[in-house]
Amino acid sequence: MRGGSLWQLGQSITRRLAQSDKKPLSRRCFASEADLKKTALYDFHVAHGGKMVPFAGWSMPIQYKDSIMDSTVNCRVNGSLFDVAHMCGLSLKGKDCVPFLETLVVADVAGLAPGTGSLTVFTNEKGGAIDDSVITKVTDEHIYLVVNAGCRDKDLAHIEEHMKAFKSKGGDVSWHIHDERSLLALQGPLAAPVLQHLTKEDLSKLYFGQFQILDINGSTCFLTRTGYTGEDGFEISVPSEHAVDLAKAILEKSEGKVRLTGLGARDSLRLEAGLCLYGNDMEQHISPVEAGLTWAIGKRRRAEGGFLGADVILKQLQDGPTIRRVGFFSSGPPARSHSEVHDESGNKIGEITSGGFSPNLKKNIAMGYVKSGQHKNGTKVKILVRGKPYEGNITKMPFVATKYYKPS
Repeated sequence: MRGGSLWQLGQSITRRLAQSDKKPLSRRCFASEADLKKTALYDFHVAHGGKMVPFAGWSMPIQYKDSIMDSTVNCRVNGSLFDVAHMCGLSLKGKDCVPFLETLVVADVAGLAPGTGSLTVFTNEKGGAIDDSVITKVTDEHIYLVVNAGCRDKDLAHIEEHMKAFKSKGGDVSWHIHDERSLLALQGPLAAPVLQHLTKEDLSKLYFGQFQILDINGSTCFLTRTGYTGEDGFEISVPSEHAVDLAKAILEKSEGKVRLTGLGARDSLRLEAGLCLYGNDMEQHISPVEAGLTWAIGKRRRAEGGFLGADVILKQLQDGPTIRRVGFFSSGPPARSHSEVHDESGNKIGEITSGGFSPNLKKNIAMGYVKSGQHKNGTKVKILVRGKPYEGNITKMPFVATKYYKPS
């Protein structure tokens, strides 16, 4: 979502829904809803009390019967099941799929072992971020990746344009967009024990960032140990005709502890984990270095370049960026996107890109960009909310410690 918090949207929608029986719905509302795409779980969401909202051209649940606050906490205590089928999964295949992808992203794709993946960034000619994506090297001739729903059209056009040029020079690469599949995200402490009930494969041998094609609940799934909450968990690509059955099985095996969870809590969770939301915290004019994603630029890529905007990004690595993404704690009302950040003398030094009240920490948190030199942990700032300054300070992220499942 651009220019605001999904948590904030959820609160607004909850208030409107409470008054919905007093206001007749217009025909225009029905027409706009009819234009929205629906995931395979749409009816399942509605049957379970999902409050459906427009998001990136899809009708998606912002929350269910519990509050966004309660749902956020439950994910970290027990677990959450998210429908993220609005996101776009695709495969690149061919003997040149790896060198082709490396012209578009900052990751050392060639250096990935088969069955492993990484967060990466698609860059433009100026070094800015077109999108962030989790990519997986299935084999040396098969890359699986997932791109954001709101960026789908521009990402696919960008990939296709460069693929045509690459193939015209003799490159061997093709693609398949997995519109026949749905994507579920199972997150939280119970994710692994619950999912283990539904597969014969030993999930204790699958670590964070790793990928496997396996049978889950009787259907062939792509399983990646990853997520967008900071918790241990999985993203499960399942044939769409089996998506509802898989969701039912997960909820049943958890004995009610894993709950269906909407986009509102997902936004709170990713903010607590210090993770970027494209359109808020990353944009076409923000580089991976400025966004604090230098670690995602492979060592070999830093030496060789070879991706769009490499000259800009490699110079930033050498000289340092002029702005940096940082975390904030603040007093007063929660800071929101576009709230100005001032130093103690009243000079503007940056801007908030995401913010809200942390259900788990019970305090205001935010992230945004400040001028280099003003980014040190503990730096005191003033954050303007509706024009009034409130005390704040810069802090390291994540706000809530991550619990990724890694080898000990």
